[in-house]
Amino acid sequence: MNFPNLLTLSRIPLMLMVIGLLYPNPSTSLPYIRVFALLLFLFAALTDWLDGWLARKFGQVSEFGKFMDALADKVLTMGMFVSLLALGALEKWSLFLILLILSREFLITGLRLVAAAKGKTLAAEKIGKIKTVIQLLCISLVLGQLAMEADGNRFLAQNTNVRVIEILQWSGQIALVFATLLTVSSGIVYLVKYWKYFLDD
Repeated sequence: MNFPNLLTLSRIPLMLMVIGLLYPNPSTSLPYIRVFALLLFLFAALTDWLDGWLARKFGQVSEFGKFMDALADKVLTMGMFVSLLALGALEKWSLFLILLILSREFLITGLRLVAAAKGKTLAAEKIGKIKTVIQLLCISLVLGQLAMEADGNRFLAQNTNVRVIEILQWSGQIALVFATLLTVSSGIVYLVKYWKYFLDD
C-alpha cells in the first residue's frame, strides 16, 4: 500500500469525521466547530488531486489506485450529500437531484466492477472529473453556509453575515443543479463508451 493509495482511502474516514463535526448543535458545542468541519472537508477534497499527482510523480500509478480513487470520490460526495440532506442543510427538493446523482454513481460503479471482472480498469473521463469538482464545490458552499450561520457573527457584522449566508445558499443550490446535470451527462458518456462490458462476449 503506497502513500498515494493511503491518501485516496483517507477520504472515507475524513468524510465520517466531517459528518461527526456537523451533528452537534453549534450553539452548545465548541466554537468554530463547523468552520473546522469545512476546513477538514476542503483537505479531503484536496486529496482527490494530491493522490493522483503524487502517484504520477513517483511512478506509483496502479490499477488499485485508479479504481479506489473513483470509488473514494463517490463515498465522499454521496456520504456528504445524504448527510447534509438529513441535517436539513439542503432543501427538500434537493432529494430528487441527489437521487439522480446516487443512481448514476451506483450504475457507473457497477459498470466498473463488471469491467474489472473482465480484466479492464476504466479510468475517469475528463467530464467525470469535472463533475466531481463541481460536486465538491457544491458541498463546500453548503458547509460554508453552515459555518457562517454558526460563527459568522463572531467576525462579521450581522447584516454582512446575512448577505454572505444568502450568497452561499444560492450558490450552493445553483452548483447542485449544475453538478446533477454534469453527473447525468457524464454517466451517459460512460454508458455509451463502455456499454460493451455489460454485454456477453
